[in-house]
Amino acid sequence: MPYITAAKTSGGCVFCEAISGSDDRESLLLARRSRAFLILNRYPYAAGHLMAVINRHVGSLPEATPDEVAGAMELVTLAVSLLTVEYRPEGFNVGLNQGRIAGAGIVDHLHLHVVPRWSGDNSFISVVGNTRVLPEDLETTYDRLKGRLGG
Repeated sequence: MPYITAAKTSGGCVFCEAISGSDDRESLLLARRSRAFLILNRYPYAAGHLMAVINRHVGSLPEATPDEVAGAMELVTLAVSLLTVEYRPEGFNVGLNQGRIAGAGIVDHLHLHVVPRWSGDNSFISVVGNTRVLPEDLETTYDRLKGRLGG
């Protein structure tokens, strides 16, 4: 409930604000790299739903450089490894939604989703039922994953 009542909209790009901010825990930013960063999804489909985000504000694959895409994919690989150790999922959905019609919630800043999956989880209830079911709060997830990263 504190999360819902404290929700605020800044009007700016949430990813640009996260990368330029100084409080990574507040932004849920887990790892910074030269071309991309790893962040928890504030509206997750499952516990541990992460996103690898290109640092530069670009909205499509053709706008991104090969090095930026490679940097994001390195973080996708790190996310899968990290989540495998900490949460032991049985599988993963990894994807990129380019454009609003394709499902992108943030259309103008390129990012890839890493969603851990378990047998019997809630599957697509978030998409179909517009409902989120999570077993732990975002701060707990952040602390668990940040601890695994060593910081």
